[in-house]
Amino acid sequence: KVLDASRLSFGTRVRWFAICFVAGIVCSILGTALLWLPKGIKLFAVFYTLGNIAALASTCFLMGPLKQLKAMFEPERLIATVAMLLFLILTLCAVFWWNKKVYLAVLFCILQFLAMTW
Repeated sequence: KVLDASRLSFGTRVRWFAICFVAGIVCSILGTALLWLPKGIKLFAVFYTLGNIAALASTCFLMGPLKQLKAMFEPERLIATVAMLLFLILTLCAVFWWNKKVYLAVLFCILQFLAMTW
């Protein structure tokens, strides 16, 4: 049913939007709080990225996934969409495989945020 949001009732779509959106906010805040723990950069990157994915997924329940994907990949949004997806991946690569994890991960998280707001 998630693949075809039009089959869900309006109330159900709004409810799942709210659940995903709140989960995204909670994950992002939790990730930010975990950043201050020793070696918390991995948890920060994972939770912050999951928070952004959950927030992005929340709008699928309002628009429907196909309509959202079409909107995301429209020519005027294509660069922002590709940048956001790239920075999601680069954030995780920075903390799990590359050196200078803290600096790169924080930079890529900031770029995730900027790409999503763009």
